[in-house]
Amino acid sequence: MMSDELLRERCRSNLATVRGRVADACHRVGREPAGVRIVGVTKYVPVGHARLLLEAGCSDLGESRPQGVWEKGAALTTARFHLIGPLQRNKVRRTLPLVDLIHTLDSLRLLESLHAEARLAGRTSGALVEVNLDGDPGRSGIPPAAVAGLLDMAAALDTAGAEGGIRILGLMGMASAPRPSDPADASRRQFALLRALRDQMAAHHPGLDELSMGMSGDFEDAILEGATIVRIGSALWEGMPTAATDGG
Repeated sequence: MMSDELLRERCRSNLATVRGRVADACHRVGREPAGVRIVGVTKYVPVGHARLLLEAGCSDLGESRPQGVWEKGAALTTARFHLIGPLQRNKVRRTLPLVDLIHTLDSLRLLESLHAEARLAGRTSGALVEVNLDGDPGRSGIPPAAVAGLLDMAAALDTAGAEGGIRILGLMGMASAPRPSDPADASRRQFALLRALRDQMAAHHPGLDELSMGMSGDFEDAILEGATIVRIGSALWEGMPTAATDGG
């Protein structure tokens, strides 16, 4: 059983290591590390571990379930929470005020629900369109060909005249799990496709500045291809008991 001080030191060390890897990847392509935001994925860890990460200096925390946001949001009021998993429309009202950014906008119906709730609250909230990068129907996200239509609908809602609403700030995607037959740079190619899609969409929809892509196993490749947000789980919890190793 690790003491509280050992847990705290391990958390600081893990965060420092991840930050170093982010900086190294940025320097390889002439980017500033400050341009990449680390979202610490806390979906498989207790509130106490998430608090240690927050105290270590990682202010952005990612949860895959709204219930996780509800629980940790009540305990960690200074954190900026990101919803990185699916959101059902019946959980929008309770979740929206607690999150800084929703990464998983994947349908017109969800867009309309989020927009209506944000308008009702008189607030402007940010979201990213989740894109299915490999065409697997079992994976979340919308096909690349459907992104333009969703952005057009968001723009139409945004010009309806009322205060507040949802602003789409960029795109989110996950690379496929590597297969033995894949080339070594398969994930980087998918990240490059997402970056190119974002750039193409930004020509008609200004303000698409964010690219949320890359997790513990591939975030350096994502940064090389322009990621502005990386979602890191297992690399931050390495060596910490009771923490899962597959959180991002």
